Amino acid sequence: MNDRLVRLLLILLAMWPVAARAGDVPGRFDFYLLSLTWSPSYCAAEGGARGDAQCQSGRRYGFLVHGLWPQYERGFPQDCPTSLAPSEADIRSVSDLMPARGLARHEWQKHGACSGLAPADYLKAIRAARETVRIPTAFQRIDTYVTVSPADVEAAFIAANPGLKPEGVAVTCDGRRLREVRLCLTRDLGFRACQEVDRRGCRADRVVLPPVR
Repeated sequence: MNDRLVRLLLILLAMWPVAARAGDVPGRFDFYLLSLTWSPSYCAAEGGARGDAQCQSGRRYGFLVHGLWPQYERGFPQDCPTSLAPSEADIRSVSDLMPARGLARHEWQKHGACSGLAPADYLKAIRAARETVRIPTAFQRIDTYVTVSPADVEAAFIAANPGLKPEGVAVTCDGRRLREVRLCLTRDLGFRACQEVDRRGCRADRVVLPPVR
């Protein structure tokens, strides 16, 4: 292989990630993924060591919003170009859902800009999406370590939310702790199927939910 061809291949390889993102256009996506984090698992794994606000003693958070992510049927857009940013008032408006300082700003930059909404409207959509989902009674208050199967968690969310189907919800884990429950929503925030998300769910037989403290 001559030097000229090698240089050409290197240039093409360097350009590939840019080209892969070039199709990400604000407002062009198929559905939303609402990710709900079990806060005690996050705090036990990394949030406590980082001193995140949600992990401070006495906060007693259970499920919190990680994000509302525009999705394609396969893959997802991210880091869409924008010159906009949420204001401090916008960020405070979702502090009960996303208490870790900086999370709302990060979620806007990485995911929200791809929604095609203004920052304030995107954060309103996060609240509306969260209000769409009812947390099962069994997970509203947990005061001791609980071991469950991911399938049981999914079943509880399905039972608590009419219209939610097994192919529209997935549990994620870090090996032994339940980390998130992810629910697929239409652009109008109704429940829908999402096979790719469902396939990426936790494969463990049993997971632990650390208690709310």
